[in-house]
Amino acid sequence: MDDYPEDFLGPTGEDWRVPVSELSSRQECLVKALQTENYAAVLIQNPVDLYYFTGTRQNASFYCSEDGDRRLYVRRSLSRAIHESGGDDAPHEVVPFPRSKEFSSNLPHTPALQFGAIPHQFGAWFSQLLGTDSDCTSLVHRLRETKSDWEISMMKEAAKVQSLMFDAVEQTGKEGITELELVAEAEKVSRELGFGGNVQMRRFPLQCDRGVIVAGRNGGIPSFFDSAVGGSGPHPQSSMGSGFQKIKRNEPVLVDLVHMHRGYVIDATRMFALGGLSSDWEEKLDHMKEISDAVVSSLEGGISCSDTWITGYKLAEEYGYGGNLMGIKPDQSKFLGHSVGLELDESPVVAHGFDRPLPLGGTMAIEPKLIYANGSIGLEDTWVRTEDGMEQLSTSGHADTVRCF
Repeated sequence: MDDYPEDFLGPTGEDWRVPVSELSSRQECLVKALQTENYAAVLIQNPVDLYYFTGTRQNASFYCSEDGDRRLYVRRSLSRAIHESGGDDAPHEVVPFPRSKEFSSNLPHTPALQFGAIPHQFGAWFSQLLGTDSDCTSLVHRLRETKSDWEISMMKEAAKVQSLMFDAVEQTGKEGITELELVAEAEKVSRELGFGGNVQMRRFPLQCDRGVIVAGRNGGIPSFFDSAVGGSGPHPQSSMGSGFQKIKRNEPVLVDLVHMHRGYVIDATRMFALGGLSSDWEEKLDHMKEISDAVVSSLEGGISCSDTWITGYKLAEEYGYGGNLMGIKPDQSKFLGHSVGLELDESPVVAHGFDRPLPLGGTMAIEPKLIYANGSIGLEDTWVRTEDGMEQLSTSGHADTVRCF
């Protein structure tokens, strides 16, 4: 019996649960991976991965074995977990979490845990309870790198909302408005159309706003966040992104917006200005477009992400941007693109150490940017690699065109 037939629908009445066919396909891929990598079983407990495999992020643990045994043990809320998993059609059992001392005896195989994706104390407790020190974090992350057609469709829907967010910025921008006032207009659009409130990230201690608007010299202020653009933020506890800096004439206004549709990220950056920018800034934006094109072409050709980084960085050096690409020393970020999906910082990354190509079905935000003391400039779009090449998913205008208020 489904307790929530009409309570969790989208704004136009559509069912926003992950389709059962999608969950079944993902779980079958997980079973095959366990067989290939010689894991007897895994216990999925990270909330994002729980949502990926079971369609719910309730307080639960998902057990999956190499012989296809799949059970979702739920602490709270069992009724919601049943509904969100697909009700009677769910591809896995949904059962109450037993008493702790009985849990290990419920499992036919000793599972690997996600030590790299759960808090240490939490993982240590389950490790002792189950007698396991095997880690399945990388296996799960690799499975999530290749997106299905359904996942790509979610990102395309996110791009439609993101385009409206950029339109709101363009329509609201004026002299004297603060970055925070401006980003609030973009966030209003996102929130009204279904954004859940959190941008999910893997790496500790990173946190991210879904909207970063930095004007003039605020675009040159570094932060804790491993990205080209920092920004002052409103106060030291929230020390990145938009602050109380006001929009001034002929200064670059970098607008980096994220929207998540049913959990799926779309990430893009566009440049704005009140009254236009100087030819020097315009030339820098043209050069960033050249670097972006080079990165896209390299990934399209199946070149490794690490070699693609070298290609992009060398081109930046040829233009004399080595000291300003993706930040100012010592606060430079060493990447030109990051994979996205249910999280903003997925793998692989266009950076040293990722000696493999973006897989077919891989989705990546490519974002060459230049940072100076008096401002920042650059572009960003989200792409998917298909058998026919790289397809752009973000859709808001031309990235190499400055939009004027």
